[in-house]
Amino acid sequence: MKPQAPVKLKRTREAKGEDTRLALFEAAVQVVGEEGYAGAGIAKIMARANLASGTFYNYFESRQDLFNQLLPALGERLLAHIRGRIDDSVAGIEREKQRIEAYFDFCRKTPGFLRVLNEAEVFAPEAFHKHIRRFQDGYRRSLIRSHSRGEIAGWELEEIDVLVFMLMGLRSYMTMLYQYEYIDPRKSNIESMINIYAKLLKNGLFSK
Repeated sequence: MKPQAPVKLKRTREAKGEDTRLALFEAAVQVVGEEGYAGAGIAKIMARANLASGTFYNYFESRQDLFNQLLPALGERLLAHIRGRIDDSVAGIEREKQRIEAYFDFCRKTPGFLRVLNEAEVFAPEAFHKHIRRFQDGYRRSLIRSHSRGEIAGWELEEIDVLVFMLMGLRSYMTMLYQYEYIDPRKSNIESMINIYAKLLKNGLFSK
């Protein structure tokens, strides 16, 4: 029987390699969040990660390769965060509230995320569209489940895809209020915004 030590050593190296890769992603999120993609040079990212510059090419072919992977990796973290914050026992409008509360909680805990997302369409378009499609698919499946349970009244299944992008658009502009304070912060704090969002979804906008 072959000794198991080499296998254990290999796994340890793989784990360390993944830790380093995640550290590079985290450093890139911080640097892009502060200086944008244009200012996020390899040297700055490596310095933030406290790693030697040459280490970078063990994990990425180029700076653009890192940019192309950055938003999708962040998106997976965001989805995992949202899933972990949703109570499986709730449904309908309460589930939607929990989903958007988790989204803003992630934004608060990951301040570089919004700039990574907002600039990606120009600096990493493949990553941007991959991220949008990933969220479109998840949102679509969620709304179809709600529709099948009778939680969404008055809508046809073929209208779900358009509804998905409308809701994603609402969240995007709510994020601008959170990030840039276009109106008095006392009137646009996260809790009040989420309550207004839920009221809009529940009651609609026009009575006639």
